Amino acid sequence: MSKVVVTGLGAVTPLGVGTASLWEGLLAGRSGIRPLTGPEFAGHPVRIAGTVPADPAGLLPKPQARRMNRAALLAVTAAREAWRDAGFTEGGSRNSGLDPERVGVCVGTIIGGAGVLVEGDRRLRDRGVRAVPPLTAPMTVPSQAASQISLDLCITGEARTVVSACASGTEAIGQAIDRIRYGRVDVVLAGGAEAAVTPEVMAAFTAMRALSARNDTPEAASRPFAKDREGFVNSEGAGLLVLESEEHALARGARIYCEAAGWGLSADAHHIAAPDPTGSGVASALRRAVEDADAGTADVLHINAHATATVEGDLAEAAGLSAVFGDAEGVVTVPVTGLKGSLGHLQGAAGGVEAVATALTLHHGIIPPTIGCDDLDDAIPLDVVTRLARPLRARGDLALSNSFGFGGHNAVLALRRR
Repeated sequence: MSKVVVTGLGAVTPLGVGTASLWEGLLAGRSGIRPLTGPEFAGHPVRIAGTVPADPAGLLPKPQARRMNRAALLAVTAAREAWRDAGFTEGGSRNSGLDPERVGVCVGTIIGGAGVLVEGDRRLRDRGVRAVPPLTAPMTVPSQAASQISLDLCITGEARTVVSACASGTEAIGQAIDRIRYGRVDVVLAGGAEAAVTPEVMAAFTAMRALSARNDTPEAASRPFAKDREGFVNSEGAGLLVLESEEHALARGARIYCEAAGWGLSADAHHIAAPDPTGSGVASALRRAVEDADAGTADVLHINAHATATVEGDLAEAAGLSAVFGDAEGVVTVPVTGLKGSLGHLQGAAGGVEAVATALTLHHGIIPPTIGCDDLDDAIPLDVVTRLARPLRARGDLALSNSFGFGGHNAVLALRRR
């Protein structure tokens, strides 16, 4: 069974285009959450979101861009950066001396191009059948992000899509790890992409009372683990990693960020939207990720929490962490950070972007702070890194990145520093 390593990183997030913007923004404790000023959001009770501060359609050639939904645009931009970062030629797999049949794509998402379908419906109602664009159907499907990366980089081995709520990006990376481990492919671009900041989605989350409504202070709206948290902030973006077998990476002299050591899945089987308050499903996924990495809980030196800043979600995650890593009184001393204070909740892309950040944490030896957590909830027995970045401790070599989603989807990624 092949060992899997991370050799390339790419990201487009509310903190900017590129991993440099992401990493610098996280370390500085900046927020990418901003007001939604478009007329389509007028009258909405919640008018803030984590939006990418650049038009993704302007980042690619126009003929190519107009055939993609917004999530695919973000995904291709992040994939190109990760591809270059891994040392491959921008023209694609053939130009990089790779066998395209031995390269794959695996992208997690939830909604895909739902905004395209909504626009098609508006045109149908206003102007009739002939007004619906001919590419509406292929631009709507959730698999468009994976297929467009495949097209852009001439990847013919496989193009897979994972849809498992907010665990999608992390599960996509986990599936890619297994495809490489068992020799199906040598290289995979894996992660997540989402662009669901639309009036319809915002209204749906508002109806659930799931969103923070701090319209006057958007930069302080997402408050993971804080006593006064009130809901998540909807966001968009993409995060992709280049994974490859260690043998393949070493043979070409690649720079290695870390090892993609394992992953774990579980299901709550509890409720369509609410997490199991006992955190038992979270605990199962955590244990399975550590076991899959051939490690023990004592080897874990950092946890990148899902931490959406919902009241019930943060408590359930803390309960799961306490069950696995807590001392006799349930207190967890492993340093924990929640990046959604800076980024908001990127939905299906959250796992991909946060995996990029976790890989950078191991590579640089420093943990970004959790912003918005000015007063930690007394019911959360965690060592949350707040205010300032903190150096990684010397003991241990494993970092975990958590993602949990509606319906009880739980996924945990284990990365090992080199």
